[in-house]
Amino acid sequence: MAEQDNNEFTLELARLQQEHRDLDAAIEALHHSPAPDLLRLQRLKKRKLQLRDRISFLEDQITPDIIA
Repeated sequence: MAEQDNNEFTLELARLQQEHRDLDAAIEALHHSPAPDLLRLQRLKKRKLQLRDRISFLEDQITPDIIA
C-alpha cells in the first residue's frame, strides 16, 4: 500500500510541478504585456503559492524521515 501511495504522490508531484512552471511562464508573460491585468496576475500568483505548498507537502510525504 505504501508503494502505491508513493507512486500516486510522485505522479501528482510531477503534474503540480508542471503546472507551477506553466504559471511561472504565464505570470512572466503578463508582466511584459503592455497593460497587465492586475487581478488576474494576483490570482495566478496565489494559485502558484498554493501549488508550492502542495508540492512541499508531497515532497515531505515521498522523502522518508531520517532520525538523527
